[in-house]
Amino acid sequence: MSGIYGNGIALTERVLDYLWGRQTVTLNNIANVDTPGFKSQYITFEDQLKARIEKASAGQEPRLGVSWAIDRSRATVRTTLDESSRLDGNNVDMDQEQVSLVRNAYEYQYMLSSINNDLNRLKSAARAF
Repeated sequence: MSGIYGNGIALTERVLDYLWGRQTVTLNNIANVDTPGFKSQYITFEDQLKARIEKASAGQEPRLGVSWAIDRSRATVRTTLDESSRLDGNNVDMDQEQVSLVRNAYEYQYMLSSINNDLNRLKSAARAF
């Protein structure tokens, strides 16, 4: 399928994996809201993925293509080291976590719709033959 859609499906698949990981980390933060000393975590992947794709697209890695850049990008789990306003040292902000959870769900749903549309177009094209 990469010949038909380029790297679109591979990119969508990778982003879905990252969004799933982000949701898992957010749910872990919510589960630990009452754990003394717990520091919230978050996942980043957008900047690294963008930098790798731009580098591959610009030809800075001539032997490596965009598909390699997509495949080799990795999500990074980071810990928020902000000081807590709570006496127990926990810095989980439930309002922020809930907003993150909803935003992530919308992004995940958007990506699923995108890949479903691509596959439906492929099915329609295949029926024509």
